Amino acid sequence: MGATKSVTDANFVNDVLQADTPVLVDFWAEWCAPCRKVEPLLEEIANEMGDKVRIVKLNIDENPETARAYRVMSVPTLTVFKGGEPVQSVAGARPKGDLVKLIEAAF
Repeated sequence: MGATKSVTDANFVNDVLQADTPVLVDFWAEWCAPCRKVEPLLEEIANEMGDKVRIVKLNIDENPETARAYRVMSVPTLTVFKGGEPVQSVAGARPKGDLVKLIEAAF
């Protein structure tokens, strides 16, 4: 992992909800094959978009409270937060272009 960062139940409020830029949260799990397909795309997007957006990963098995709070039923679920609120969300692996559009819709 390089440009993306891991978050936990403990630091979710600080790192996501109180962020001053949009944050894409990748709700994922170790056992999830589609999650592994999305990971390199998120790294590319994080590198390309730089400071305009933060991309973070939350392991739902290790951090069940946050996953439950946002009703994550399947992984990967990708949710964009802006101003402390979820504004866009998709479930399942998506092509890079779809992920970029998801993020850009939050600007």
